[in-house]
Amino acid sequence: MHQITFLGAATIALAATMPAPAQEGAIDKRVERLEKEMRAVQRSVFPGGSPAFFEGEIAPDSTPGERARSNAPVIDLTARVDALESQLQTLTGQTEQNAFQLRELEKQFTAYKAEMDQRFADPEATATPANLAPAPTAKPPTAAPSVAATPAKKPPATAAKPTATTPNAARLALVKQVEIPATGNETKDAYDYGFRLWEAKLYPEAQAQLKQVVTKWPSSSHASFAQNLLGRAYLDEGKPSLAAVAFYNNYKDRPSGARAPHSLMFMGVALDKLGRKADACKAFRELEEVYGDKAPQDVRTDAAAAKTKAGC
Repeated sequence: MHQITFLGAATIALAATMPAPAQEGAIDKRVERLEKEMRAVQRSVFPGGSPAFFEGEIAPDSTPGERARSNAPVIDLTARVDALESQLQTLTGQTEQNAFQLRELEKQFTAYKAEMDQRFADPEATATPANLAPAPTAKPPTAAPSVAATPAKKPPATAAKPTATTPNAARLALVKQVEIPATGNETKDAYDYGFRLWEAKLYPEAQAQLKQVVTKWPSSSHASFAQNLLGRAYLDEGKPSLAAVAFYNNYKDRPSGARAPHSLMFMGVALDKLGRKADACKAFRELEEVYGDKAPQDVRTDAAAAKTKAGC
């Protein structure tokens, strides 16, 4: 009986030790595969980094303990490899999700920009003629083609011109009352004069002056101020469509300008006045996403009030 028991124990011990090399070979293959996959993940997460491995955050345990005294090192290594595989799968999934979200955000932003460019294309085309031609002289050409036989008697309607000249004389007197700055800085003087005209509520004259500043000095730091004030002159004059175009152009052409956040906020106000509340809310959201806390405090305060008023 003792010999049978001893032989049985020896057989069990031999059977337990035989699969170890086979198991170690399988684990080596899994470790090699894990190393290849980890390199691929590192290239994806750190595209500009070094191809070498990054040092692990958890160092190997050098103190003797339960792991050192373990009687089944192969089983312990298998569990650790399983945990590594699980963590690698989780990291790979998170990387793919982040890449997908970034692509979706880029698509939405590109579509929004294209939509805004298309909506403001027509008002921008009509902005220059409306400013160059006064309102009284624009009406007779529309009345002429509507009458067939008596257009020759309509030209005497130019008798209304004296009524148009008298306000012009009075308006010229108001314009002359605005002092033209002369500090020697041509760009600053031009902008300050446009600001004084706007402050005096001489909006058409202010618009012409501010347009000149933007056209003549497009790269100057005053261009952002002038384009933003141009939009405010349109807005104060009751022309929110032209104002939205001016604000959008300032934000689009000079996103890092001093008045770019202001223009984005006022663009939302102008769109709200036009009844485009959804577009106004988009402008307010973009202000928060692009500038955030970098926007001036007064802009953030005014944007919050305008956002509430628009029902965003």
